Amino acid sequence: MTTQVFTLPDLGEGLTEADLVQWLVAKGDEIAVDQPVAEVETAKALVEVPSPYAGTVLALHGTPGETLHVGNPLVTIGDPADLSDDDAPSGSEQAGALSYREEEQAGTAVPADDTDGASGSVLIGYGTTGTTASRRTRRSKRLKASASPNGTKEPVADNVAPRVISPLVRQMAKRHGLDITQLSGSGPQGLILRADVEAAIDTTASVVDQTPPTTPPETQVPAPQVSESQDNRSGLAITERIPIKGVRRTIADQMVRSRAQIPEATAWLDVDVTELVELREQLKTTDPESAPSLLGLIARFTTAALRRYPVMNSRLVESDDGDEIVYFDGINLGIAAQTNRGLVVPSVEHAERLSARELTVEITALIDKARRGENTPTELTRGTFTLNNYGVFGTDGAAAIINAPEVAILGIGRIMDRPWVVDGELAVRKVTELTLSFDHRVTDGGTASAFLTAVADAMQHPVSALADL
Repeated sequence: MTTQVFTLPDLGEGLTEADLVQWLVAKGDEIAVDQPVAEVETAKALVEVPSPYAGTVLALHGTPGETLHVGNPLVTIGDPADLSDDDAPSGSEQAGALSYREEEQAGTAVPADDTDGASGSVLIGYGTTGTTASRRTRRSKRLKASASPNGTKEPVADNVAPRVISPLVRQMAKRHGLDITQLSGSGPQGLILRADVEAAIDTTASVVDQTPPTTPPETQVPAPQVSESQDNRSGLAITERIPIKGVRRTIADQMVRSRAQIPEATAWLDVDVTELVELREQLKTTDPESAPSLLGLIARFTTAALRRYPVMNSRLVESDDGDEIVYFDGINLGIAAQTNRGLVVPSVEHAERLSARELTVEITALIDKARRGENTPTELTRGTFTLNNYGVFGTDGAAAIINAPEVAILGIGRIMDRPWVVDGELAVRKVTELTLSFDHRVTDGGTASAFLTAVADAMQHPVSALADL
């Protein structure tokens, strides 16, 4: 068969590079069409890259942790005869190439039937068209030599891979000289987590601290003032170095872009939401299974206000011919979600068409996907307005940074009991703070304040507002 060089495909949404997380195949493996060969982390999501070709893996171009660029070689695939003796995978190479999914399954393998031919274009995360994705078609033997009683070396099957799927966890253990195969995982089915490695590091440090010196204190050589693990400026020990890559780098670039380019202004308003909280409790009592959440209700009030003030749902588009304010027929409501991979903003498409109950379902599903790192690039980039519920973290208010190229972001603080004047009398009410950051190039304070007030009025008198929606 003809040797094929599979290059890193176009990842879509303007993405031109990805970080290689893990190889899912090893050199010398027989693979089928649509079989995932690598797992990469883009600026948008963690995805598997399926091969459009079937054959023998002749070469893997890249090492885990390396940044790969679209169009550069990823895997070379051809005939087994093209493998030279030097190319044939050794036992150590096969052990090092144990797949990400095999580690996740603690060394178990899922057999798959091979398929010849090429399938065409690659859809990242979903396989190629025309056939079902398969796993590795064969497992490496992974034998090592051990001493027998008579002194000869006998091949003995190696242990299964440790249950760890995070490259960062592996790197942390390696930096601190820990044998990860000796650790016990506290995650599901014994999965080794970062917390397990940190606990082992602390235990090791405690043992070292309690070990008596081997020489008298006066004869010990003093530690150097500066070392590779010490910061020159502060004089403090460096515990960890984490490269800014993938999603974290995208977040950083986005925040810098927003602060550097957008002359934003901020308006805020305290709102009595006692009636809203009471309405939510009533709905939970009468219909506990499908009652809308507070965020779902607020999202519904927000989309209604955006329809009254569409400039808050617009985008500023810059071009060589001049800047334009672009209006949309619809609202893609972004929901800021905090995840282990950083802050992401998946959005509900055409949120203006959905009820508070339907918005609750959509928002919950999007946030769950975000926490698993499964949002599609489209879900993460199509937003036209962002809602940020930072109150769940116990924050009263914040001047949130606009998610460019959007022109505004609405923040919701925590709901707390506060003294409030009602009909001339002091009372204890449920109060929250709404904060609106907006692009002053696109809209002025008058319109922004009117929009903020519209949302606040609906939250203060929700029954009346819902009757008009």
